[in-house]
Amino acid sequence: MITEKALRIRPLIVALFAVVTIWSGTSVTAKADGLVNQIKQRGEIIVGTEADFEPFAFRVDGKILGYDKDILDLVAEKLGVKVTLVDLPFQGLLPGLLSKKFDLKGSSTTITPERAAKFAFTRPTGTGVTMILARVKDDSIKEPKDLNGKVVATQLASSPQPKAERFGERLKAEGGAGFELKLFSSFPECNVALASGQVDAIAVPSTTAALLMKKLPDTFKIIGTIENPVYLAWVVRPEDGDLRDFINAQIGELADSGKLKELQMKWFGYEMELPAHGYLPEGAK
Repeated sequence: MITEKALRIRPLIVALFAVVTIWSGTSVTAKADGLVNQIKQRGEIIVGTEADFEPFAFRVDGKILGYDKDILDLVAEKLGVKVTLVDLPFQGLLPGLLSKKFDLKGSSTTITPERAAKFAFTRPTGTGVTMILARVKDDSIKEPKDLNGKVVATQLASSPQPKAERFGERLKAEGGAGFELKLFSSFPECNVALASGQVDAIAVPSTTAALLMKKLPDTFKIIGTIENPVYLAWVVRPEDGDLRDFINAQIGELADSGKLKELQMKWFGYEMELPAHGYLPEGAK
């Protein structure tokens, strides 16, 4: 026999079951509606890049080419979508990612503890070390310690900036004068400043230095490196782990097949050893 009390409780149980069902459906929907699925439904992946960072990304007759672009095209092919590039100065890319102007920062970015605490990095796409370049005919600069009393340029908000600042402080700590650090919005501007005599030296990534030495061996010379090598990777928002996982899988396939090293030889002229694990600093997203 169903008591009056049971009849009163039964609607409550039905209501609770409905709430649980709705909550479960919402959870599944949210998971299925991750960024990768949205990109597939949209038919395009929107990527922020800096097309002033040869050979990673640069323009030829208005078209963006480069190492990052080649990898992006392969990732987009796996997704079955087209690539739409948003070209911004380097300093605007991470803020643009946070404000959802694009899905991915597909411009190779140095993995640092500060950045890794705020953003989610993919597997490394490259390596780099900060190199100091001077003019070939400047005999006053033969090694990094000769930068005392000089003017050095690098790109604003780039990985070489804090390294150059630390090296300047180190020179002072060793009894030297240190150097004046000038910041430009792009590495090409730094290169022009050095060639024209506005500055005495530049601090640039090794990939940039290799390209300059290939193109202008009679203009610039490498005088040394500062600090240890770093890893470069792409960046997504921390909540978009599904996109990072998808990209990581594609980078892994490219590495295993040898295609990644083929692209490195194409754009840099040398191969890079890139880890699949252990590249993120403590506290990374």
